[in-house]
Amino acid sequence: MIYVVEDDDNVREMVCYALRSSGFAAKGFENAGVFWQELKATVPELILLDIMLPDEDGLTILAKLKTATKTAHLPVIMLTAMGTEYDRVKGLDAGADDYIAKPFSILELLARVRALLRRTGQVNVKPEQETNQIQLGGLTMDFNKRVVLANNKEASLTFKEFELLHLLLKHEDVVLTREQLLSQIWGYDYEGTSNRTVDVHIKTLRQKLGACGDMIKTIRGVGYKITWAKESF
Repeated sequence: MIYVVEDDDNVREMVCYALRSSGFAAKGFENAGVFWQELKATVPELILLDIMLPDEDGLTILAKLKTATKTAHLPVIMLTAMGTEYDRVKGLDAGADDYIAKPFSILELLARVRALLRRTGQVNVKPEQETNQIQLGGLTMDFNKRVVLANNKEASLTFKEFELLHLLLKHEDVVLTREQLLSQIWGYDYEGTSNRTVDVHIKTLRQKLGACGDMIKTIRGVGYKITWAKESF
């Protein structure tokens, strides 16, 4: 379980959604009060902690966590808009394991989370996420090798195209809105980025996948999904 302590509803919900989509259990808290209450019942594997909170600031929370025997071992990543070197050093000196300044990339955040959990020996990923490969119809994706085969022919994808396809494949038959795709692939600062960005990347992705690109379906007015209908015999 990963706890996200963040008073901005949009950021908190987006981060929790991204974590859950990547196989982690996640729970969000809008202030220190509800966080401390939940912590009494369940101790998480990792905490994502904002500094600027309405009732008790993140550095004070961090200090309490690190001085309590029950929580001193918990890895903590600070999430904050204060991105100066002094602020980073202050947070790290207080016991934080990592520091991410806003605006941040969701993909970078997930990578930092995985790296920290590996270093601390924590494992909290769904079994299906432990495999390196995803296969659907004529598509095969090897996530670790960053290789995609479309009908046994390697497709040369950009970083964003690869991540877009990976997200669709992880949610087979599930419609993902353009806003969800933007927030997941383009990150925290996606606001202001046109939905047209997603449409353009989907178009080029379909072209590069050839016949397999037909599996990516447009849901008019909503977004996209990937699906494969087996041939009937």
